[in-house]
Amino acid sequence: MLLATSCDLAFEISVPTPFVLMLRPRSGAQQWITREVYKLSPVVPVFEFTDSYGNLCQRLVAPPGDFSIHTSAEVMTAELVDQAPGAPFVDVQALPDRTLSYLLPSRYCESETFCQMATEITAGKKLGYDQVAAIQNWLRDTIKYLPGTSDNPISAIEVNQKGTGVCRDLAHLGIALCRSLSIPARMVVGYHYGLVPMDMHAWFEAFVGGRWYTFDATQAELTGGYVAIGFGRDAADVAVYNQFGPPAYPHTQRVSVELIEED
Repeated sequence: MLLATSCDLAFEISVPTPFVLMLRPRSGAQQWITREVYKLSPVVPVFEFTDSYGNLCQRLVAPPGDFSIHTSAEVMTAELVDQAPGAPFVDVQALPDRTLSYLLPSRYCESETFCQMATEITAGKKLGYDQVAAIQNWLRDTIKYLPGTSDNPISAIEVNQKGTGVCRDLAHLGIALCRSLSIPARMVVGYHYGLVPMDMHAWFEAFVGGRWYTFDATQAELTGGYVAIGFGRDAADVAVYNQFGPPAYPHTQRVSVELIEED
């Protein structure tokens, strides 16, 4: 399926403010970028780099006054999410080096505290994909998804205690549960076609059967239409923007994902 994605952010800047942005999707195994637009107003020098997780990031200094960012892309992505019931657990000693950091506790995913809980949730399941699917189903049934109720990330422990959360929060708990079972898990931020209400979205991936698979406890069932922008250990690694200095929050934020009818 061919999707048109866009994100518009507008700020009122009080002093020259350094930003690091993560707003460019890149082509990969599950998506192909066919067209892209990136506009800043006013125009300022931008320096792009690839971070340690492979994400495209942009550095700039926003001048005082009104500052806006517009990004859009046309993305060819899968109509169906790959699923692989029965895909095996990969022994830690056989994991690719690049996945090892996703086994460890991180700022919002205190996986060392969830071993017993994860073992109970996945009891009787085949090691690997089926364990992660059980975690995804448990999250759907147990943690109430309340979109738009929080702007600040909370940790997996806090999500479990509250029993509610936004997409980012459910992903944090899912990641922590997977890692406690020695299954690499990472957060993904991006777009999802058909999301209600429309906004940036977060989900998680787990490494089983020799590759990464998508899991999303906020949706009743996994469908296609995911466009990834950033990957990381948790929300601290995948913010679509970080600014440094006096706080500057967007007074406008608009996200759109539309299906392009192909000829």
